Amino acid sequence: MEILPFGRRALLARVGTGLDPALLGKVLAMDRHVRKRPGVRETLPAYASLLVFYDPEEVSGEQVRAWLTEPQPSALPEGRLHEVPVVYGGEFGPDLPEVARWAGISEAEAVRLHAGVEYLVYMLGFSPGFPYMGSVPEAIAVPRLPQPRPRVPAGSVAVAGRQTGIYPSSTPGGWRILGRTPLRLFDPSRQPPARFEVGDRVRFVPVERADWEVPVASTAEDSDGTPALAVLDGGLLSTVQDLGRSGYRRYGVPPSGAMDPRALEAANACVGNPPECAGLEFTWPAPTLQALVDVEVALFGADFGAEVDGRPVPNGAAVRLRRGQVLRFRAPRAGAWAYLALGGGVGRSPVLGSRSTHVPSGLGGCPLRRGDVLRQGRPVGGVPARGCQVAEGPVRVLPGPHPHAFPPGALEHLLGAQYVVTARSDRSGYRLQGPAIGHAGAGEILSEGMAVGAVQVPPSGQPIVLMPDGPTAGGYPVLAVVLEEDLPRLAQKRPGEPVRFVLA
Repeated sequence: MEILPFGRRALLARVGTGLDPALLGKVLAMDRHVRKRPGVRETLPAYASLLVFYDPEEVSGEQVRAWLTEPQPSALPEGRLHEVPVVYGGEFGPDLPEVARWAGISEAEAVRLHAGVEYLVYMLGFSPGFPYMGSVPEAIAVPRLPQPRPRVPAGSVAVAGRQTGIYPSSTPGGWRILGRTPLRLFDPSRQPPARFEVGDRVRFVPVERADWEVPVASTAEDSDGTPALAVLDGGLLSTVQDLGRSGYRRYGVPPSGAMDPRALEAANACVGNPPECAGLEFTWPAPTLQALVDVEVALFGADFGAEVDGRPVPNGAAVRLRRGQVLRFRAPRAGAWAYLALGGGVGRSPVLGSRSTHVPSGLGGCPLRRGDVLRQGRPVGGVPARGCQVAEGPVRVLPGPHPHAFPPGALEHLLGAQYVVTARSDRSGYRLQGPAIGHAGAGEILSEGMAVGAVQVPPSGQPIVLMPDGPTAGGYPVLAVVLEEDLPRLAQKRPGEPVRFVLA
């Protein structure tokens, strides 16, 4: 077994490689053993590895490592059995004919093969509640699409090689769609929110289109607080964020939260809010907001030239907006992400313990649009203002948990090169362009747990730094991990700006 650090707050324990129930049994045994230990914040089991997040102020990495190495019974427990109704083919399974042709069999035989296996849930990831299951019969283990679809309908049942999965929400995806299920796989109002757990078993049951029952989605009225700001223009990407959610990575739920949490905390401090209060995060083009009541606000982070009635609004100071006044932003001057705090915080009903928006899945809400209203929570007061110092220089990193996936000197190559933030960067990941980094193998690994700040290197050799909305697990090796305190500085870089890394 290998145990490697994943930044300063996580350890990755790897017991082998491959889709092997015996390996998953070892992983789940470690998970049961360490999950409830003091100082352990959360765990993420996946295939043949366990990612353990811990608080270094409560427990040392050496102690967590000792817990992971203590002998445990490793027989795979018999997880719950789920029967999943599926309408195969037709409008619900557009790739079924192609899969049958690839296998040289009829569509009916392809369905029989797919539904004739009891699958094991090896991991939840990609999007909240997405189950990675194996093993698909070799005869229909078709490779994924050469070009992913921009949108796959929720409930789609799909295959990619020896794995099968179900899309819980409408997201992009490159797996071959065989059918669709009406079951709701992820519901944040439930505990746990995901229908499946790692180690559960799944059987697919073919049903007719006439048997399809549309699930009734639970809805929660967002009525936390009083109306304060009307959205006249939502801008490019404006979302409600706080310091993020924790404890749900094992279900494929990223932490989300502010891209620059220090700036959000500083904006909150200006209006007397606790650091964890939700605020509005936005990039350029920025939103246009109108006060519905007299309200105290503060801006921090990127400077987009804020104005009210033609008068500039400074960053880092509380400003009183009178009812009817409009807050506009004229031009991007510095930084990529700005934060607006309301006295009392932005009022929104929490989802899984946080008011943060996960943009890819819509968990916690959606980006603001014209006609939306920001609500104001109850003022707390008594919180002293704090500074928000931004260090200059290279972004500090630690070595990543996959050194053997790269040739000797790969980390030095990363540290010695200059990269540029590309326009394809977003809240999920910052994609960098620069000197390509080589691999010792194919450039892919068996999917493992991921942490925010991981510097993944896909087969292209161009690094991707995972950000707060990034996937909880991934199949690209990680060469380095950005220090948590340096991530905000990286986040504030705009497309075209240079990035250099240095070993911490």
